[in-house]
Amino acid sequence: MAAKDPASTSRATPKARPSQQRAAETYERILAAAAEVLCEVGIERLSTNLVCDCAGLTPPALYRYFPNKYALLEELGRRLLEKQNAQIAPWIDPALLAGPLEPVEEALTGLLLDTYRVTAETPGGMWILKALRAVPSLEHVRLDSHRRVAAQQAELLSAILPQVPAEDIAQVSRIVVELIHSTVELLFDEELPAQRTCRTVSAMLTGHLQRLRGD
Repeated sequence: MAAKDPASTSRATPKARPSQQRAAETYERILAAAAEVLCEVGIERLSTNLVCDCAGLTPPALYRYFPNKYALLEELGRRLLEKQNAQIAPWIDPALLAGPLEPVEEALTGLLLDTYRVTAETPGGMWILKALRAVPSLEHVRLDSHRRVAAQQAELLSAILPQVPAEDIAQVSRIVVELIHSTVELLFDEELPAQRTCRTVSAMLTGHLQRLRGD
């Protein structure tokens, strides 16, 4: 009889990545298999049994690191969000936001396209995004990441817009982060031209920045 996921309907955080090389290789092998299976069967049909078959491991070997499939999705989600968030710094800085608006619009377009690109290049990226929004037990992964990035961007904006109330900056920053991620999801859901879509969204964001600056 096939083993069942323990606590399969509850939130379960993956254990810390092991430091020993062999165990670390097994850990990464499990995650790679989970992403592969996710691409093949989707969120609902994903199971630790299928992941074990794909990775060539027994269920006890997997459960040593991941209590259930939601722990697998959580770690995949964290890693994808880290990749997405890493795209911000190369594009956005205080000098850019305080300068002419045309380069700001170009930079935001580049940020959106790069965020979409790294998601598409990540095995199972589209499905991981869907899981972070569709599975209640994974909601904290997405929200914690988005709130953290919004707080960082709010600090950056406050430095160049001292005349704008802090609560307004915080609200704008949180909406911008959500809008960027929603745009990426939209590009996976609809057959829209990525360049044109990202440029449209960046123009909207730049227009509001212009309003905040009082240009």
